[in-house]
Amino acid sequence: MMLNGRIVLGMLLFIGILAIPLSYPLVTANAAPETKDVIPLQSIIDDAKSGDVLVLEPGIYSGPVSIDKNISIRGDSSVTLWNTEAESAITIRSKGVTLQGFTVRHLTNEPTAAIQVEGDRVEITGLVIQSQSFGIVLRGSVDGRIHSNTISWAGPKSASSGQKGNGIDLYNSHRTHIEDNKITGMRDGIYLENSRNLTVKANTLLHTRYGIHCMYIDGSSVMDNVGENNSTGAMVMGVKNTVVSGNSFRKQNENVHSQGILLYDVQQSSVHNNVVEGNRVGMNIAESSGNEIRGNAVLRNFIGIQLVLAEDNQFSGNQFVSNVIEASAMESRNNEMKENYWDSFQGLDLNNDGISELSYGINPFYEQVVNRNSAYQLFFQSPGMIFMSNLFTEGKAEWTSDRSPLMSMKAESQTTKSCTQGTQAVKEPTRVWIIGCILLGMATFIMIKMGGLRK
Repeated sequence: MMLNGRIVLGMLLFIGILAIPLSYPLVTANAAPETKDVIPLQSIIDDAKSGDVLVLEPGIYSGPVSIDKNISIRGDSSVTLWNTEAESAITIRSKGVTLQGFTVRHLTNEPTAAIQVEGDRVEITGLVIQSQSFGIVLRGSVDGRIHSNTISWAGPKSASSGQKGNGIDLYNSHRTHIEDNKITGMRDGIYLENSRNLTVKANTLLHTRYGIHCMYIDGSSVMDNVGENNSTGAMVMGVKNTVVSGNSFRKQNENVHSQGILLYDVQQSSVHNNVVEGNRVGMNIAESSGNEIRGNAVLRNFIGIQLVLAEDNQFSGNQFVSNVIEASAMESRNNEMKENYWDSFQGLDLNNDGISELSYGINPFYEQVVNRNSAYQLFFQSPGMIFMSNLFTEGKAEWTSDRSPLMSMKAESQTTKSCTQGTQAVKEPTRVWIIGCILLGMATFIMIKMGGLRK
């Protein structure tokens, strides 16, 4: 018995040692540096000449700072700029400035930014930004490059989205390239307004209100981004001549208004080869016209696609699979639907060409009932609701319909490839899994050992 007691005591001590590194950073994460250890960065900038490259030595530097000359500032993970003042940590007013590789901790609740950009041709790359307000803000800055940065919320976990700032916030800043950034826990991951010819590519947006929020942009592209556990993956509003392609938006389902992609007042744009999976609404298209929606995978959403006052759009080659409600449409006319795949539709292919001779009509009954009284959602998929829906044929000639639905999914389609790429885009942290495996292995060893001792 004494030996068993020693084994159990040793196990408890080992678990306690493992717990120390997990809890320690939470206690010290927001501790301010000692004043004597802080290096004033502004004086280093003031001493530099235009065109200089400043390579910062390891250490903690103090903000806020202002850059009004064409210089580059570089560092690595051993360099941190702290700012607790009610100003932006770094304000860039000159053109051609480059920031690279270091950490910025912006710890103020004022509506300021870790980095405020007001100059042209600014490049910000490889920074780790932890902010209690905004991350990177661009105002009237053109031809910028914002890539490979990590931006996260550094304030209290209980903060509402209204108390936070956006990860990347852009206004009147044309020809900006935003690529390969990871943004977690901010209000909106990437907010774009009143700008033209933007590229937003291969960014990862997690636990935000809107992963990507577009307002009044033109001639731009939103491609190959990944969003998970946001209220909405991509909120696209007041937009024209824009491409939304190759994105993956999953698990936007925690809010009654959650959706993978929302198009509102969008004109002459293309939405193709995206994956929207496990959202409350996969794609919500409202008051939008003249758009091409093709080759998207709409998978396992509560409502696959929702059309409200959407007219003169083209839908082709989309796949609707395992959605609770595949589609709903209200007051949406003159939309052309052809050769989409609806997995719940039982078609009839008489000439073996893979296309049904029977059309697929989107029955608006459930949507109309719920729109009049939301309490009727309780009866969703009930026998009575299904029976009434099947009886409803009012205005059937005007229902949004796919005149030539596919009988099966096309092999190796662009949509299928998008699904495969999307599943590889977000990788879970492994630290907890490793520790769990260690503890499981030790527990198994102790059980075997104690069993042997009893013999």
